[in-house]
Amino acid sequence: MEHITLLLAIVIVTALVFDFTNGFHDTANAMATTISTGALKPKTAVAMSAVLNLVGAFLSVEVAKTISGGLINEQGIQTEVIFAALVGAILWNLFTWLLGLPSSSSHALFGGLIGATLMSVGTSGVNGGVVITKVLIPALAAPVVAGLAALLATRLTYRIGRRTDDKATAKGFRAGQIASAGLVSLAHGTNDAQKTMGVITLALVTGGVLAPGSNPPLWVIVSAGIAIALGTYLGGWRIIRTMGSGLTDLRPQQGFAAQTSAATVILASSHLGFSLSTTQSCSGAVMGAGLGRKGGVVRWSTATRMFVAWCLTLPAAGLVAAGAEFLTGQGTWGVAVVAVLLVAFSAAIWFASRRRPVDHTNVTPGGTGTDGTGPDAGTTPGAVTTAVAAVSPPPSTAGTPAQDLSTTIQAPAGPVGEPTRTASV
Repeated sequence: MEHITLLLAIVIVTALVFDFTNGFHDTANAMATTISTGALKPKTAVAMSAVLNLVGAFLSVEVAKTISGGLINEQGIQTEVIFAALVGAILWNLFTWLLGLPSSSSHALFGGLIGATLMSVGTSGVNGGVVITKVLIPALAAPVVAGLAALLATRLTYRIGRRTDDKATAKGFRAGQIASAGLVSLAHGTNDAQKTMGVITLALVTGGVLAPGSNPPLWVIVSAGIAIALGTYLGGWRIIRTMGSGLTDLRPQQGFAAQTSAATVILASSHLGFSLSTTQSCSGAVMGAGLGRKGGVVRWSTATRMFVAWCLTLPAAGLVAAGAEFLTGQGTWGVAVVAVLLVAFSAAIWFASRRRPVDHTNVTPGGTGTDGTGPDAGTTPGAVTTAVAAVSPPPSTAGTPAQDLSTTIQAPAGPVGEPTRTASV
């Protein structure tokens, strides 16, 4: 590490910041359904996920090698390109987190790398075959495969448990959810932490510290694992709320089926070196589980917003990274300007999020956590809540209930000599 320059150190720190944002952006992948069904309390869920993400970071380096030695050509790539790519990925992660959209951190990183490389050296710097086979095809296949698997698994679980007691079945599946959520967290650390390892390794290769084709050093693996674990513990509560209750209403059987299906897809892709999006896999599984229960529905308005975000992730992160690379290519002052802009935009997004904060106390429907504590601070009633309140009768006051629920209307005057009558409505 004695040959690491100041610029290379900045890139490594920025990569770990991206890893941190990846952690809290993708916490929902493992824990949203577990929290929404009440299997675990919110803070307990994110703590468990953080530990298992750290463990998962040490299980494999196949995805890291795909990024550091496959997605783009290392020859001719300067360290500034990696920095610009990370800027594009971080800003897209923060923007979609602010909107509560579970977009792909992986594709944000890929888009950043592709955009910055195209701006720097042109199309010769990007391996198109790798982009198609190990990024685009898995992006299309992962949510479909995970969704179909979750749909079938949900129907199977309901068929198996159709003659059992509902309460006992729900309790058993909540326990199963905890185990499957742990498996998703482990899979997420195995797949997503490696992406940062691959980027840092690529930066070390471009800086002349490592030889091309090298595996990530141990200190890179450890630092990437810790960064994603810390981000996971912070909890991306906005996205957890969308995944847990914004897409569909899940019961324990569905949550178990969704998480098990997603974990299977993610672990299989990690073994094969496919750097797929864990977000898309888990989102597809949640939708499949929602459709798998008789009478279950998917809120397609929310799903459509997610699909749009997925389609925009690669080009949007790529455009931001290309602009950042244009500035960094101007010299030291350009790198400084990009760094200042990154900090400024990140701070602006954070302050915007404070206007309507979401945390573990109001992440579940009703404004409280699964432990039943905490007001719905900083949130506004939804459209349904507002409509119900508008048509509901006002609360009664002690001693005068009839006045609250009825209105006395004077009836038309009858014939002469007949007393006036009243009618109550």
